[in-house]
Amino acid sequence: MAGPGTARPQGVTILAILSFIGGAFAVLGGLAAFGIGSYLGAITGVGALFQILGLIALLLGIGELAIGYGFWTLKPWAWTFALAIYAVNVIIELLRFLSYGGYGITSFVFTLVISAIVIYYLNQPNVRQAFG
Repeated sequence: MAGPGTARPQGVTILAILSFIGGAFAVLGGLAAFGIGSYLGAITGVGALFQILGLIALLLGIGELAIGYGFWTLKPWAWTFALAIYAVNVIIELLRFLSYGGYGITSFVFTLVISAIVIYYLNQPNVRQAFG
């Protein structure tokens, strides 16, 4: 079990900082998309898709901020939660890739590679032990 004397692995510190940054951008982007959807809905009757995407981005951003906090403080739930969020990100990216007929292969591969690296790293014995 992680305790006050447990040292946070350097990679977890980096992931925490990246989670804070990514979460902040996702929250801002989600709020912007939701606002654009509301504006479009008010002037054209269209905009529900923007609002749905904005809400999804907002929720994922809040989740990413929570992961950053959990990584920073080595909360045991953060390990499981991070794996779930990375899995959801991969599924969303896969759906996006398939829905655009192959457009965005670089983004798709980048998401898969980064997610695989993070999932592999989180499953290293010393990292799992740090989370308890």
